[in-house]
Amino acid sequence: MTAPSGSVSRRLSRLRRDFDQSFAEPARSHDQEHLELLTIRAGGRPYAIRLSQSSGVHPDRPVTPLPGPLPALLGLAGFAGAVVPVYDLAALLGHPVPEVPRWLVLAAGTPPLGLAFHELDGHVRAATSDIIRETGEDGDDGGHGRGGTLRGLVDLPGGSRPIIDIPAMRALVHALAGHAQATDEGEAP
Repeated sequence: MTAPSGSVSRRLSRLRRDFDQSFAEPARSHDQEHLELLTIRAGGRPYAIRLSQSSGVHPDRPVTPLPGPLPALLGLAGFAGAVVPVYDLAALLGHPVPEVPRWLVLAAGTPPLGLAFHELDGHVRAATSDIIRETGEDGDDGGHGRGGTLRGLVDLPGGSRPIIDIPAMRALVHALAGHAQATDEGEAP
C-alpha cells in the first residue's frame, strides 16, 4: 500500500523546512550544561580530569625508564609511532608514590604528554552547576595545587574531587624540565 502523492510531498516539504531551520538555530552544546570527567586516584587521593583535555586512556602501557634528575619522569612510551614522555601524576602533585601507576592518560594537544595514575574510578557526566570554580583576585581561575594545576572542585556522590587542569600540568612539566612552554603551533611563547 502506498501513501497518496500529496502526503509524501507535504512530508518532504516539512522535512526540508525542518532541516533548513536546524542551521538557522544556534548550535547546542551539552558542554555548557555538563562536563565529561574521568574520575581517578593518584597517590591514593581522588581527582577528576576533563575528558576534553585528554586524547586517550590506556592501562598497563609499557614505559621504558629514563635516568635523570626528575623523579616524576617515569620514562617513554610509544603511541601510534610517536614517543611520548610519561610522568607520574602523584609525584607531580607532590604526593608520595606508593607503587608504579597502572593507568596512563594522554594529554590532548602538543607536544605529546602522558600522565600516569594509580586507579581509574570511572567516567562521569557532571552538571556544570556541580563545579565549584575557585577564582583569583583578577577573576580568573585561581589554579591551586603544585604549579596551579588544580582548577576547581566537582561535587560528586561520594565526595568532592579537585579537577586537574591538563594544560597547567603540561606547563608544570615544562617548567620542571627547564624547557620553554611550547604552544600548539610549536613556537615558544
